[in-house]
Amino acid sequence: MTAEPSADFATAVEDRLTEIEASLLRAAEADTALVTEAAQHVIAAGGKRFRPMLVVLASSFGPRHDPEAVVKAASVVELTHVASLYHDDVMDEAVLRRGSPSANDRWGNTVAILVGDYLFARASDLVAELGPEYVSLQAQTFARLVQGQIAETVGPSDGDDPLQHYLDVLAGKTGALIATSALFGAMVADADPDVQRRLARFGEEIGLVFQLSDDIIDITSDDTGKTPGTDLREGIPTLPTLLLRGYDAPADRDLRSRLDGDLHDDAALAAVLAELRTHPVIDEARAQVGKRAEAARALLDPLPTGPAKDALVELCDTVVTRTA
Repeated sequence: MTAEPSADFATAVEDRLTEIEASLLRAAEADTALVTEAAQHVIAAGGKRFRPMLVVLASSFGPRHDPEAVVKAASVVELTHVASLYHDDVMDEAVLRRGSPSANDRWGNTVAILVGDYLFARASDLVAELGPEYVSLQAQTFARLVQGQIAETVGPSDGDDPLQHYLDVLAGKTGALIATSALFGAMVADADPDVQRRLARFGEEIGLVFQLSDDIIDITSDDTGKTPGTDLREGIPTLPTLLLRGYDAPADRDLRSRLDGDLHDDAALAAVLAELRTHPVIDEARAQVGKRAEAARALLDPLPTGPAKDALVELCDTVVTRTA
């Protein structure tokens, strides 16, 4: 691939992401004003656009240059992601999403679920324009996402390691779609099959890093666009709380007992958050996230040098050090 100056490459990536943003809003348009408003609600609130960015970066690793296909592929994965957020917020009874009232809080659970279904349908329509291999991969990815959500809902079976079960859940719920994002970009560019496989593996690994980093941020940050400690309040397992099970001092047992209790009282949640923020388990969780980021970085070593590879390497650092 032909290397571009870093500044020019960054500008090209930003321009492509701007096109993708417009594509997402167009895809969310519907026959009625209500559905359009509800479907564009989460998109318009913004977001990191992590998955579209991976599509764009991965599309630099092959000889084919097809901006229209890149925009379509990126729109497919982001629409799928956004659709899943509508359903997640219903299940979590969330009231905030990206700093704005969640769709379920604003329009009710039924509308939020149906709007999520509508966005899944729009993603399916777009992916069909890319070809049958993309449709098949999207279907497999969606199946993994749903199975991950079911596994999270049901919880680990007797004898299962709770931490491994959680990592398996994340591989389905988060890693699968991020892996597909990187793979879609490489496929659109007609990248070498070995490069495609490597980028898909990188996507799944960095996806886990991204989510595990979110677990820490849910505890340590007040600037996430949603209520701090939301996962704690809902009793959702996270990396820090699962690692805490390995601590056995009296104060740790007391903290675990409160974590397992009712945290719907704001004062109780604030007290648990304050204690967790100063607990050694946060440093342990950060160390595990850093180790996984290094594993993701190692997958990039054989890839062709250039600004796209540099951006992916930098991403490994950014995902670990971000605070929101």
